[in-house]
Amino acid sequence: MLRVGAHVSIAVSIDKAVDRAADIGCDTFQIFSRNPRGWRVKDIPEETAEEFKRKMERAGIDPAVDHMPYLPNFATPREDVYEKSVEALTLELERCDILGIPYLVAHLGSHLDAPKEEGLRRTSDAITKALSSSENGVILLLETTSGSKNSVGGSFEDLAEIMGRVDWDERVAACFDTCHAFAAGYEVRTEEGLEATLEEFDGAVGLERIKVVHLNDSKGPRGSKLDRHEHIGLGEIGLEGFRQILRHPAIRGLPFILETPVDDRRDDLGNISLVRELAGGG
Repeated sequence: MLRVGAHVSIAVSIDKAVDRAADIGCDTFQIFSRNPRGWRVKDIPEETAEEFKRKMERAGIDPAVDHMPYLPNFATPREDVYEKSVEALTLELERCDILGIPYLVAHLGSHLDAPKEEGLRRTSDAITKALSSSENGVILLLETTSGSKNSVGGSFEDLAEIMGRVDWDERVAACFDTCHAFAAGYEVRTEEGLEATLEEFDGAVGLERIKVVHLNDSKGPRGSKLDRHEHIGLGEIGLEGFRQILRHPAIRGLPFILETPVDDRRDDLGNISLVRELAGGG
């Protein structure tokens, strides 16, 4: 069965996100559990967490996915930002556990003017520290990135190297972002290209470690390194590309989360409906 949803707001109260997801027909959805643009965070009241879980069960939505805020940077050489990033990751893993959310998606950050190897090491160390301080069952998903300058995670080998250094195999997996992979240079638009890309991922990381797919079209061409999301079918990946992605046997059973724009051309409901159509009405 196809599971598709969108990133939804937690405005007013986190449990309201479940209502918003249900209203647009989500089978799965993603949230920020906090303000994504700041370091300060409010505790989640126990009654809010329980209401979130009750609504999830009543709506039959599964899974909910949490996304790390924007400021943490695990690859940074700046010690102050690094320490705050580790603290933020540790806390977010705990917040997921409180809400009963099984997956936390994270961008890995930028090594800035330090060597990339140093950025990879610091990233794996940060993840190890956070997981060691938050011993629950929440799985951290390392997101594929667009490969912009000094970023970590733009190649499948980056993910493999980080995972190989983290001694928590059962709690570290991957989120495959279609826009990011395409912008990083991987072909996903054709049957042959998608097959080759997934074979490369399997060889480096293992397809079984993809737990969530971020389903986004790309405003930039393949290899552009441009992290700019577009409505499904209106970008460079195109309708046929998403038809291939949604029907590929290795990933079609995974949760698909849309992070597409909401504007006068289309909203989340419109993108979700189109995805169902492209997938064959699953």
